[in-house]
Amino acid sequence: MAETGVATVYPTLLYDDAKGAIRLLTEGLGFVAEAVYEGDDGSVVHAELSCGNGRVMLGSRGREGVFARAMAGAGPAGVYVVVGDVDAHHARAVEFGVEILMPPTDQSYGSRDYMARDGEGNVWSFGTYAPGAAG
Repeated sequence: MAETGVATVYPTLLYDDAKGAIRLLTEGLGFVAEAVYEGDDGSVVHAELSCGNGRVMLGSRGREGVFARAMAGAGPAGVYVVVGDVDAHHARAVEFGVEILMPPTDQSYGSRDYMARDGEGNVWSFGTYAPGAAG
């Protein structure tokens, strides 16, 4: 696969409270809401949130369609996000009240990272290790 400078992997999560997840991710964890589409019932049909050059897509649980049916019994997911200043990022999360599972920690492989959990059990890791980057 050719490198295009555009991310080619997009984690996609479904939430019982997608609007709450968007608030936590944007206000607490520094993502930017690039697109949020709501259905007539106010549920989130599709949202795209960016952080750096990566994006996560999310929506509300309980909708119709193949993806919704496939994800109906899915448990929590884990997502890793590269950030430049782990300590500042962590401080923002703490200030917002995000549940912290592991404070900023220097790892044996050279990364500094921390781990948090969102309100629906998904684990978000933020660190300096960038998979595939020239070291």
